[in-house]
Amino acid sequence: MTALAQALAGWPLALSMAATVLGQSLRAERRRTALNRAVHELRRPLQVLALGSGTRPLAVTASDDPVQLAAAALERLDREINGDQTAPVWGRVECRSLLRAAVGRWQARARIAECSLELRWNAGQATVHGDRFALAQALDNLIVNAIEHGGSSIVVAARLRDGRLRIAVADSGRASRSGSRRESPAESIARLSGKRRHGHGLAVVRGVASAHEGRFALRRSERGSLAVLELPLADDETGLAA
Repeated sequence: MTALAQALAGWPLALSMAATVLGQSLRAERRRTALNRAVHELRRPLQVLALGSGTRPLAVTASDDPVQLAAAALERLDREINGDQTAPVWGRVECRSLLRAAVGRWQARARIAECSLELRWNAGQATVHGDRFALAQALDNLIVNAIEHGGSSIVVAARLRDGRLRIAVADSGRASRSGSRRESPAESIARLSGKRRHGHGLAVVRGVASAHEGRFALRRSERGSLAVLELPLADDETGLAA
């Protein structure tokens, strides 16, 4: 056998080994990303608890309590680590209380950042079919993103359109932020350590939108950011949409 033939004979094995290594690397990266997102989602309710902003007056259901949200995030982390394929519980979600609770959870954080945070509801008794914990996580990420990266005035608005609930989180732009605005602990640690924030929050929002057959879009400009999450209404509610 010539030297060329010997070299060519080894290529299939080399390619097979390279494909195996690449596959293992990709699986490890996907798992690392999933774990990072799960950890990220655990931080959100823990931040609320650390701020001491009680949600009892605004959270009309027990599932909106930060302790319950933290427990749900911890269960997701456990599933990612141990491979439990138990599906989350889905059901009818009354959306006005969902948004009121989310805005209430982050009022204390908004005050620290010298932001105003307002809910404008114009969607009647809209309900969707889905995972209430996951939807709460998506809303938390949109609101915190606006507080940390947006302007001094933040509005969470909801209305019905074409058989969908349209939730928009808009801010007034970074130029309106006070120079004395206080950072969150996570922002301070990232700045002092020189680490880049990884954007897990928006990835979580996109995943929640996709899982609920919804849509998510984000537009940024000097005048402010607009994040829009659209979710299909529960089947018996679609006739109510304008």
